[in-house]
Amino acid sequence: MKFASFIVQGRTTYGVVEGTQVIDLESVKPTFGTDLKQAIAINRLGELTPAVLAPLPRVALADVTFLPVIENPGKVLCIGINYATHVRETGREMPTYPMIFTRFADSQVAHLQPIIRPKASHKLDFEGELAVVIGKTARHVKAADALEYVAGYACYNDGSVRDWQKHTIQFVPGKNFPRTGGFGPWLVTCDEIVDPQDLELTTRLNGQVMQHTRTSDMIFDVRHLIEYCSTFTELAPGDVIVSGTTGGVGAFREPPVWMKPGDTVEVEISGIGILRNSVADEQ
Repeated sequence: MKFASFIVQGRTTYGVVEGTQVIDLESVKPTFGTDLKQAIAINRLGELTPAVLAPLPRVALADVTFLPVIENPGKVLCIGINYATHVRETGREMPTYPMIFTRFADSQVAHLQPIIRPKASHKLDFEGELAVVIGKTARHVKAADALEYVAGYACYNDGSVRDWQKHTIQFVPGKNFPRTGGFGPWLVTCDEIVDPQDLELTTRLNGQVMQHTRTSDMIFDVRHLIEYCSTFTELAPGDVIVSGTTGGVGAFREPPVWMKPGDTVEVEISGIGILRNSVADEQ
């Protein structure tokens, strides 16, 4: 199933995406949860059978305002330098352990909403990535069992302000300008994504392919990322692991390519969909 968070008729809600429509779950929130994060934690989404969904109202996707898939994640853990192609273009050594930095919830923006180029810098770069949404509390999870703790997957654009990212060896400032990280369009549950390491990922800027890879090229796969992260912190339902980007980012092109107002950037992942954002200047 596909679950989206959105605003419709002034209400913040979530629902099941079917084709060009979304089934509004507003009326069943007392049973399933007030938002998608809580619904994942309650763990009753599997009870949304065709019989349960049939009488619920449907809304055209064109009539909703998307929200980030998880609007208020407790943790967003991002993995740096996690594709061999990206390691090579950066000139770094192959990592021994996952490189991890954090994002704040307010640095995220939804599908079809503008990514904001900040006043402080025009070196705004794209990074197409697979986002992993945690489905249940995870602590000291072994890699062999890790996918049992996943609620589903989404597309992510880890928009990066490169000069601020490079101020020190810590990436956090360049990764947390408001509304720079695209997260959407929806969550696709694990029953539809059998193997997260067998997906095709493409990033396009104004229709031109900038990044193209398969997730099998990850250095640390989804299973090992969950094992590693759940060892140093407790993962909770709705937490997000953003699993890294491949080669082709704008910073390492000659000349560099930066996102600018008026651009359209898309991250497409097979089996999930297309996250699409425009780019606008900070006001």
